[in-house]
Amino acid sequence: MIVLVLNAGSSTLKFQVVRTDGNCIATDTDVRLAQGVFERIGGEAVIAVRNADGAKRTMTANLRDLRAAVDWAVAYVTSDKAATGLTSRGEIEAVGHRVVHGGEQFIASVRIDEAVRREIEDNIELAPLHNSHNLRGIEAARSALGDGIPQVAVFDTAFHQTLPEHAYLYAIPYPLYRRHKVRRYGFHGTSHRSIAWRFRQLTHRERGDVRIITLHLGNGCSACAIVNGLSVDTSMGFTPLEGLVMGTRSGDIDAALLDYIGAKEGLTLSQTEGLLNQQSGLLGISGLTNDMRDLLAEAAEHQDRRANLAIEIFCYRVRKYIGSYLAAMGGADAVVFAGGIGENSPEIRSRICKGLEWAGLAVEDGLNGALIGGKEGMFSTADSRLQAWVVPTDEELLIARDTYRVVNGLELPS
Repeated sequence: MIVLVLNAGSSTLKFQVVRTDGNCIATDTDVRLAQGVFERIGGEAVIAVRNADGAKRTMTANLRDLRAAVDWAVAYVTSDKAATGLTSRGEIEAVGHRVVHGGEQFIASVRIDEAVRREIEDNIELAPLHNSHNLRGIEAARSALGDGIPQVAVFDTAFHQTLPEHAYLYAIPYPLYRRHKVRRYGFHGTSHRSIAWRFRQLTHRERGDVRIITLHLGNGCSACAIVNGLSVDTSMGFTPLEGLVMGTRSGDIDAALLDYIGAKEGLTLSQTEGLLNQQSGLLGISGLTNDMRDLLAEAAEHQDRRANLAIEIFCYRVRKYIGSYLAAMGGADAVVFAGGIGENSPEIRSRICKGLEWAGLAVEDGLNGALIGGKEGMFSTADSRLQAWVVPTDEELLIARDTYRVVNGLELPS
């Protein structure tokens, strides 16, 4: 099946075209025919694409909205320029969408119909910056490919619906949960699920024989405790603001700070929340950038104190979460790194792991340094009780496979 995978944002769009048979065991049966990223939709958009043969191109196009971007993507992948072998829109057999918030209604990927659309719309208040754009992506795909094309929603929150009550409930008046569904939802679920699946393939283990802590570390960061293939705790909460220090998000703070900062700085509640989401984290501490690569360079070349402080706080928060999850899980087999930072920064991985010797984790520097640029493998010493791995996340492939299986009425892999 040829599946178009879409991840729609406010002014961005990521897409891939994947040929898949939904096989969750063999990875060599899946082929990426094309992929791309749109930036600055709404004007002169910048489009970076990569074809199946690895050829990369950067183009610009005047795209007024998301619908125009999706239409451009479909036209591109069915043209000779993309070298996909597709010659018409009709060869795209299904569309899979990343949808950020499924609330408590969705515990797995589902085929999109009017009822599902309404449920996604009802959850806009839980993810106002995401679900509305995801819905626009769904409508754009229908406009580009017709009403008959099957579309599937793959929810970021679905993987975390297995959290037990004691992990997802906040210690606030219980009626607030009953009335308003205030609870921990967690995010990056598709990524954590992808990492856990691939780890099992690499280590030849069954779901029931795995206890791991997965770390999705990029501009957005989250940790997940996974037991027997199920998410039992995760660092992001009611919104993606909670948990680890991120590129521009603060992560965990004292809730009373919102009122205090607002009063001192003359900010509304909304402005204070914006400060915590967009001006905090690595950017807020360093005063320089939210890009970990630039911070590492500043710390190394200029011994910038605040750059190094931002890095240290980032690593400390991750290490603290690892320790808390080891206690909650009664130990783990491995800590697994993914995401842009997790997959490409041996130095950050080393800093995070330093201090976990008590848990039986020792890093092999040579192995750690070699694992960059999409490589996967273990970088702890052979005698480590707690292993350390790099397993690149592959959300788009998982979305494509889920789409195939949902459309064909097959059981979803976990």
